[in-house]
Amino acid sequence: MTYDSLSAQVAPHLRLLVALRATGNVTRAAELLGVPQPTVSRRIAALADALGAPLTVPDGRGIRLTRAAELLAEAAERALAAVDTGVRLAREEVAPESGHVVLGFLHLLGRTLVPTLLRGYRARYPGVRFTLVQGSRQDMLDRLAGGELDLALLAPLPSEAPSLVSAGLAEEEILLSVPTGHRLADRRQVRVAELAEEEFVLLEPGYGVRTLTDELCAAAGFTPRIAFEGQESDTVRGLVAAGLGVALLPRFGPGTPAGVAEVPLNPPASRTIGLVWRAGEPTTPAVTVFRDHVLTTAGRK
Repeated sequence: MTYDSLSAQVAPHLRLLVALRATGNVTRAAELLGVPQPTVSRRIAALADALGAPLTVPDGRGIRLTRAAELLAEAAERALAAVDTGVRLAREEVAPESGHVVLGFLHLLGRTLVPTLLRGYRARYPGVRFTLVQGSRQDMLDRLAGGELDLALLAPLPSEAPSLVSAGLAEEEILLSVPTGHRLADRRQVRVAELAEEEFVLLEPGYGVRTLTDELCAAAGFTPRIAFEGQESDTVRGLVAAGLGVALLPRFGPGTPAGVAEVPLNPPASRTIGLVWRAGEPTTPAVTVFRDHVLTTAGRK
């Protein structure tokens, strides 16, 4: 049997392989696919016969894929992802006003920037559906490169990823956040070197602000003394307000966070907020129009 004819027999059952790999159980795989269990069992037997090797072996109360079936299932997952993307592209080419955009962004950007961009876009295209994904900068880059996101709003922009395209939207100043009553709270400016003996409240590694903090401290000749690490800037500010450390963060805005004084750095520090997407890949009309909307709104079209 040629590879072409074998592929033709396997192709209709790719989702079965993926379901078996995910569930490790014939009954649950049948439920997932919405077909009777005997049908799944017959398809497994037919595929094993075509491949010339068993696809499953018993594993406790369930089953697991053989090495050959595992390799085929991995390829099936990649193939189905490509097919799903193609179906989405074709469907939304017909009806771009009812498309779907998967947007990733940093937690900090969810306070004002993302709602502002979405409000303006949805006023023109109310039928477009959005899936919003938040996380660290590194998490967003990984998901974008892996095809889980269409677009990502990040800071700072990636310079180490040639497979990604980015466009800067705005510069955001980085300030020192200290508890009100702290010895530096009333200063007009602070040099980073003056913070060498302070305890820091930091975002975890992988967050852009954490990387920037580490770089600024290294340039000032010290490594920050870590008191606490968190995953959200609001939590970091809350710990600062409680007197548990200092932090380098973007301006809170609008207004001033309770219990925290924000002091400019000397020399000033900032980060670039921008939009990032995969290079050289087709995008659906909905994604393209939203990307253009973001770039136009920020004056960087």
